[in-house]
Amino acid sequence: MAYQVQSGERVVPLPELQRRGAQAASGFDSLGVGEGDAVALMLRNDICMLEANIGAGLLGAYPVPVNWHWKAEEAGYVFEDSGAKALVIHADLLPHVAGHVPDGVPVFVAPTPPEIAAAYGIADEACAVPAGMTAWDGWRDGFESWQAPPKATRGSMLYTSGTTGHPKGVRREPLSAERMEQNTRLALNGFGIRPGANAAMTGPMYHSAPAGYASLALRVGCNLLLLPRFDPEGLLQAIEQHRLSHMHVVPTMFTRLLKLPEEVRAKYDVSSLEWIIHGAAPCPPEVKRRMIEWWGPVIYEYYGSTEAGLVTVSSSEDWLKKPGSVGRPQPGTEVRIYGDGPAPLAPGEAGEIFMSLNTLSDFTYHKADAKRAEIERDGLISNGDIGYLDEDGYLYLNDRKRDMVISGGVNIYPAEIEAVLHDMPGVHDCAVFGIPHDEFGEAVAAAVEPQPGVTLDEGEVRAYLAEHLANYKLPRLVTFHQALPREDSGKIFKRRLRDPYWAEAGRQI
Repeated sequence: MAYQVQSGERVVPLPELQRRGAQAASGFDSLGVGEGDAVALMLRNDICMLEANIGAGLLGAYPVPVNWHWKAEEAGYVFEDSGAKALVIHADLLPHVAGHVPDGVPVFVAPTPPEIAAAYGIADEACAVPAGMTAWDGWRDGFESWQAPPKATRGSMLYTSGTTGHPKGVRREPLSAERMEQNTRLALNGFGIRPGANAAMTGPMYHSAPAGYASLALRVGCNLLLLPRFDPEGLLQAIEQHRLSHMHVVPTMFTRLLKLPEEVRAKYDVSSLEWIIHGAAPCPPEVKRRMIEWWGPVIYEYYGSTEAGLVTVSSSEDWLKKPGSVGRPQPGTEVRIYGDGPAPLAPGEAGEIFMSLNTLSDFTYHKADAKRAEIERDGLISNGDIGYLDEDGYLYLNDRKRDMVISGGVNIYPAEIEAVLHDMPGVHDCAVFGIPHDEFGEAVAAAVEPQPGVTLDEGEVRAYLAEHLANYKLPRLVTFHQALPREDSGKIFKRRLRDPYWAEAGRQI
């Protein structure tokens, strides 16, 4: 049976998708794209993104997904830093970033399809390929399929922000056929995907977990439904209509589903669901319990990262037995907890979580090898999370050592926002941190110390940041302080600003 990928009314059998990807590989090769090179993809969830991924992968090149929420200068930084030799982009996104595409980089424009236009309210005229630009599908179809043996895959080079304020590309070494097979087995065990599953893509494929999930679904042979954006009742309709069995979600989606009126939730058949896995952010215990009661013991949870991949997995039964746990390490995966001393901590003792790369190939940060060395200890790497292992080997998360905020499953790094705020006229100093949010888990807050004699308001701060940063990075709360609290070293005492908001939340992250 030939399985298929579907977006809106468009259906493409997987053999046809592979053929298009092979044509794209020939096209990229004609541009001089080869092993270790980069191809930037600024696309929403669409079939053309899968084609371009396949094409770059056959050549041993890195597809570089670019978050389409980013402002032009944010996207332009990744275009430039990655050394992209081509850009594939949806038509409606092109005007936004056209001035930040490096000189000489060829641009291929995919028409924005009707289902995406409807989901985001995009005008028809913005969806067409502009005159004088090269259309992706026409360019792709001008080439024969790539016939040479595929190069060893490196996977996507995903950009993850950090404490320096600029995102860093996670650049993996080529994956051998043996490691690829091991990786597939481990991912199948964790994500629960099986050949012939009816899987849905609910999250944006510029994130590592959705990208990996889609890649795995295509690799093992599934029907894959691409959803243009998350809509609670729309997802329930899709589950019933397409008999969906497998999905990757984030806790915010659970929260929004549970906010639907009971009569809406009750009218859809969700009995086809087999394995719904969530991660990327902590899930409130009551939300998790209610979802299990509604959908049954088909809810799974994982812990991992762009760098380390899938580390732990917890079934519904595991979680009900060990509430708050994110599960036990996957087979062949090592997790250790370290404090200030040289030896790992004992069960029940909280410290920084370090983990092995299991079947993933090693990596470095593009043009930032030193940053890679900073997160390694005894051959394991850290996300900067704090937690502990219990006597049975289950992992629990307590806090984050680093300043990252996770809002709606999206990683937001305060340093990036602070760097922009420091350039704002009238700002003397600032601190950005996460505060509790019922729906998104965390929200961004900014504490601003104006320059002497200057008066600023929240609207001015948000408007300035909106000129330079994607909207999801904008603080929901801005407070002003005559003097920010400082440690003896002069560093801002961020915990004194953050802790009062969490005092009654009953959680740290």
